[in-house]
Amino acid sequence: MDDHAWRTRLVLGGARSGKSRHAQALAEACSGPRAFIATAQAFDAEMVERIARHRADRDADWRTIEAPLALPEAIAMADTAVILVDCLTLWASNLLLGDADADEATAALLAALVATPARVMLVSNEVGWGIVPDNALARRFRDVAGRINQRVAAAVDRVDLVVAGLAMRLK
Repeated sequence: MDDHAWRTRLVLGGARSGKSRHAQALAEACSGPRAFIATAQAFDAEMVERIARHRADRDADWRTIEAPLALPEAIAMADTAVILVDCLTLWASNLLLGDADADEATAALLAALVATPARVMLVSNEVGWGIVPDNALARRFRDVAGRINQRVAAAVDRVDLVVAGLAMRLK
């Protein structure tokens, strides 16, 4: 499959790996209107600043949709040629904090990816390379995020891993 023969793509990486920048560059290389679906919630000043920096990195051609929980619905309503979801890891955290069924939500996400005609890039952290967390909530988060990543990776056309700003094609 050449680099243009994909419709859905997962971009994985660690914190500050360059995964969001890579996914945004992929999205900007696609033609047509673009939507950025943000799953982040600003619970503190640092997150407010981080969200502002991400917004500043996108030009006015981007339509921003905030969807901390309703990600499948946001994909369905985006009505654009290109969708960038940033990120699945925060979405997983929001699902846990909202006491939602992550398996059911992931199934709805996968159905939304099949149903949309848009090209979709999804960004997520690879959380399985660190130490085993010392508390139950953190272990549950790691497990939920890992299962979401596995299911999405199996369903999409392409998967990239970004390390130190360098992207490697996994699928």
